[in-house]
Amino acid sequence: MRYERSSALFAQAKKVIPGGVNSPVRAFKAVGGTPIFIKEAKGAYLFDEDDHRYIDFISSWGPLILGHCYKPVVEAVQKQADKGTSYGIPTALESKIAELATSMAPNIDKIRFVNSGTEACMSAVRLARGYTSREKIIKFSGCYHGHSDAFLIQAGSGAVTFGSPNSPGVTQGTAKDTLLANYNDIDNVTQLFEANEGEIAGVIIEPVAGNMGCVPPEPGFLEGLRYLCDQNNTLLIFDEVMTGFRLAAGGAQQLLGVDADIVTFGKVIGGGLPVGAFAAREEIMDFLAPEGPVYQAGTLSGNPLAMAAGLAMLTALDNQPEVFDSLADKTAYLHEGMNNILSKSRIGYQINRLGSMISLHFTDTVVKDFTSAAKGNNKRFTKYFHGMLKRGVYLPPSAFESYFLNDTISYKDIDTTLQAFSETLKEL
Repeated sequence: MRYERSSALFAQAKKVIPGGVNSPVRAFKAVGGTPIFIKEAKGAYLFDEDDHRYIDFISSWGPLILGHCYKPVVEAVQKQADKGTSYGIPTALESKIAELATSMAPNIDKIRFVNSGTEACMSAVRLARGYTSREKIIKFSGCYHGHSDAFLIQAGSGAVTFGSPNSPGVTQGTAKDTLLANYNDIDNVTQLFEANEGEIAGVIIEPVAGNMGCVPPEPGFLEGLRYLCDQNNTLLIFDEVMTGFRLAAGGAQQLLGVDADIVTFGKVIGGGLPVGAFAAREEIMDFLAPEGPVYQAGTLSGNPLAMAAGLAMLTALDNQPEVFDSLADKTAYLHEGMNNILSKSRIGYQINRLGSMISLHFTDTVVKDFTSAAKGNNKRFTKYFHGMLKRGVYLPPSAFESYFLNDTISYKDIDTTLQAFSETLKEL
């Protein structure tokens, strides 16, 4: 494939945007080459500026669960845009989507909308600290909760892609209040609680990790976290920015049967527009301003365009619960096909999957945490990524990211993807 237009646009962008991109993974530094620039998308497909078509396996990193340009979402945004794009004043839309979201997700009474997943996680930790009057938090190596200072410590995803899990600009004072644990290692978490008795405000985790590839929790791990938090009067925070309203109507809490104290959302809840949210039981949420002492604010929070898009998306998912089984079935079909092809090769591999999240790791080691995920053969992944790209399949341009299917991807599309997969593996 020729990428003349994308190459020219990238050269132009680098003159005015750091690295030529507004989010680092888009730069293709982990896989080399020139990033493609997208002109439009429809359903399961992306179309770049050089008029190539791709089957899309990132779905804007998760939110487009019903495909690109899903008509009810587009119409809702168009209708709202005719009435105004931003007011900085309350609207009825905010209450409508809040009522729907809290009815779909378990164990939450109230929700506060913000503008990104980063902002949601940052606010959730501040709320946990304010509610408990404690300062320390536990996070897990390889889990990414946005680029707030407290989280950029072995953060996974983009940070790990560049080999710099600790970002300059994060102060030692901030870092000392973030305790690092190993994902899927409850003994390690227990040790941290014992060493910091009475000091831990919250434990924040991706209940299904998506920033070291897809890494599901092992049986008993989340239940163990729930027990430790209960025993230590610590709040358990689920970062469901990826998993919320994607793995099930009630997200990972519902699918895995473990309740968190605070839940953060993003992606799907905005129907593709920039949005985030955090939610909890009433007694916790009432610690937020203007009712409580924990301050959090934002002019564009509850933006009517994002609320309209999110309401249309959640309404569709609430009315079509079968979509979650459909997505899981398609992802299982992809998994089976990839496994059948790889099993006939001499390539070491692991495939992780849960619901509509899946990832391929080029390693012989079971991938259950950041350390095992980092053992993958990144040179092989680079060849794999570009081999699939030239055959019209767009995958995450990083070995540390999950794929996200959307329900407009057909079984024919998956068969086409598996054919491309088979051809690509012969080149590795």
